[in-house]
Amino acid sequence: MRYIETLREGERISEVYLCRQKQTFLTKAGKPYDSLTLQDKTGTLDAKIWDVNSNGIESFDSLDYVYIMGDVTSFQGKLQLNVKRVKRVEADAVNAVDYLPVSEHDIPQMYRELTAYIGQFKNLWLKKLAESFFLDADFAEKFQFHSAAKSVHHGFVGGLVEHTLHVTQISDYFCKLYPMLNRDLLLCAAMFHDIGKLKELSKFPANDYTDEGQLLGHIVIGAMEVQEHIDAIEGFPQRTATELIHCILAHHGELEYGSPKKPALMEAVALSFADNADAKIETMKEALSTAPEGNLEWQGYNRLFESNIRRTGAGDK
Repeated sequence: MRYIETLREGERISEVYLCRQKQTFLTKAGKPYDSLTLQDKTGTLDAKIWDVNSNGIESFDSLDYVYIMGDVTSFQGKLQLNVKRVKRVEADAVNAVDYLPVSEHDIPQMYRELTAYIGQFKNLWLKKLAESFFLDADFAEKFQFHSAAKSVHHGFVGGLVEHTLHVTQISDYFCKLYPMLNRDLLLCAAMFHDIGKLKELSKFPANDYTDEGQLLGHIVIGAMEVQEHIDAIEGFPQRTATELIHCILAHHGELEYGSPKKPALMEAVALSFADNADAKIETMKEALSTAPEGNLEWQGYNRLFESNIRRTGAGDK
């Protein structure tokens, strides 16, 4: 397969890509043309179909996999594909992970590391609750394939399990530094804090906000789902349930960041910092990913950090 990052100007290619977006416009002469965004796991490529009525141009839509034949050109310093032929390809005929951004880590291994924490819980109620989610085969499959965001951080296949594992690991480290923390409560809340993302965001390749996500958001969705499972466990202690739900509701730390409640428990404070630390560091990592290693040029203003950013130097010797 010819990945997008390997394409060079002047080449003619015949390959299958994901059509991330398709829009129809008019030239200055009033002639219709299609503007496409093609995608594989290495990046995206702008493409144009100048003759939409050609015999070689078959019907397809956004989020379809398409067989493309075309010439790689350059426009305003960026590669572009001049499409000559296109044909829709059935989704079951391709390996989706070749066309979607994927975690650089072993996804099943991360899930095993995450679920291993459940066996360490001393609180049998929290253990039973965690098992009702993470040991369910259907939940496990969805959780491992899902992203943690549409964009900003962990917006890739495996992103949700990667982010959740890191937040849980950071929370575990907090427990070693601060023994007064209720480890079972904090780690259980860390594992649950973003499960609402499974309904807030649609599955790949769309990875976009659902109606439920727009109207409720992942924090409320997740708290509701956890409460449903709690209600199904006869005898689950009310105080433990309330403290766990509070940690989920408060995990963004501030009302202006989307938390329905500000942290009122030590574990909720710890979870909000663990979540923010992993999200911010991953955001910086992704923002700097286009800068070659060793490149210390300033990358320009980044709206997420409200600062000009660059890579760190290797240090003086």
